[in-house]
Amino acid sequence: MSAPHLTRRHFTAAVGGIVLSFGLGPRLMAAEQAAKLPGSLDANRMLDAWIRIGADGNATVFTGKVELGQGVMTALGQIAAEELDLPLARVTMIGADTGRTPNEGQTAGSQSIELSGTALRMAGAEVRAILVELAARRWNVAADTLKASDGVVTAADGRTVAYAELAGDANLHREATAKVQPKLPAEHKLVGKPVARLDIPAKATGGKAFVQDIRLAGMVHGRVVRPPRHGAKLEGFDEAAAKALPGVIAVVRDGSFLGVVAQREEQAIKARAALIGSARWSGGGELPDPEKIYEHLLSLSMQDTVISDKQAPLADSGAKVVEATYHRPYQAHGSIAPSCAVAELKDGKLTVWTHSQGVFPLRATMARALNMQPAAIRCIHAEGAGCYGHNGADDVALDAAVLARALEGRPVRLQWMRDDEFKWEPYGPAMVMRARGAVAAGRIVDWSYDVWSNGHNMRPGDPDGVNLLGSWYLADQKKIAPARAAAQPAGAGDRNAIPPYDLPRQRITSQLIK
Repeated sequence: MSAPHLTRRHFTAAVGGIVLSFGLGPRLMAAEQAAKLPGSLDANRMLDAWIRIGADGNATVFTGKVELGQGVMTALGQIAAEELDLPLARVTMIGADTGRTPNEGQTAGSQSIELSGTALRMAGAEVRAILVELAARRWNVAADTLKASDGVVTAADGRTVAYAELAGDANLHREATAKVQPKLPAEHKLVGKPVARLDIPAKATGGKAFVQDIRLAGMVHGRVVRPPRHGAKLEGFDEAAAKALPGVIAVVRDGSFLGVVAQREEQAIKARAALIGSARWSGGGELPDPEKIYEHLLSLSMQDTVISDKQAPLADSGAKVVEATYHRPYQAHGSIAPSCAVAELKDGKLTVWTHSQGVFPLRATMARALNMQPAAIRCIHAEGAGCYGHNGADDVALDAAVLARALEGRPVRLQWMRDDEFKWEPYGPAMVMRARGAVAAGRIVDWSYDVWSNGHNMRPGDPDGVNLLGSWYLADQKKIAPARAAAQPAGAGDRNAIPPYDLPRQRITSQLIK
């Protein structure tokens, strides 16, 4: 059995009283460009990176965040539709895609509404203002005398013009200013109101809802063979016997990375079993005694950091002391369906459909793993059945890409087996926590808390390593990124270690296990 959880460590026209920058001079324009914009607008400043109005007057809205079952695509659609004054049915949502959408890093930390929602709110308000201004110019009236509703701009005298008639003149390939006032909460018609979730129908009816459901023309099926121990080296296997099995197209070996591709999924599964039976491995680390896992953790190299230290005088030396030690075991995500990806290499360009929570960091890290340029890789998000938290989504994407590289022009669908998932996915780290408190007159007068933990973020994107499982076994072997502490308040294993109470005497220490 492997030990991934030990070695993985171990993101001038006035409209409603707001001045838009239609013709600023060079100095003012430079100041506008340098100004910090709210939310994810700051890193993705072009309006048409977020919103485009089609010739039919409907909107296509782009976000770098992804749907993980939390309903975020519906919520972001509501925000954009609200500010655009369009019905939600006339808004098409496009989630994270390195070829189409803004780069918003990871969908994590409950920040999608805060960051992407803020960007779409401000961008939507500005796009609406641009359309209203175009109508005002057409009629030679003041923009603040016009109203927009349901994709139509209406003048005080009853004249109307649809967004479809204005779209051709709306230049959205420009930097956002974030100067247009978005709607006040009292004006909301969509935001805060219950609407039907965009992602539910396909899930409820057995439709094509997940990456596991993708079927492309000419698609074939892959499986990977993992070593019996982390870090083991592949010495040999019976390639001829595997290739002789029905439907087998290719056996792919790259260093100690071993996989198979077949016409049908059950054929790939049988070939994988044959390869497991014939593969010979050497080396690799053994798992520690599971009965002594916490003692093992405490014996490893670690980095000690005091994250909170308040040393007010101890008010009562006779306070009652209470102390306890707590343990958190390694935890698998146990996703409903095993991790899955589809990859295709065609004309030197690699396309990967993935349920990664961060397609841009994945693309950058995959490029390093495969020695490709990021521009030659496109990662398209497709929701995973049960993808929430850092499971094997990124790792299986690289697995599929390695197999697709060996069969240029053929899409390869690769789904992990359950034993792949439970042996090799990035488990939630085990932890040890020791708490000590002193209580007097019903109040905590002294508090100390120590936490020992591996790193809690080994996602792709680290500058000093390649956090993709398969890359550690390629002939051109990549190294794992070092364990890192994360700054408060996000933190890592110490995320919730600092108490939310005003304790004048406290000492909180985080031990990051290396």
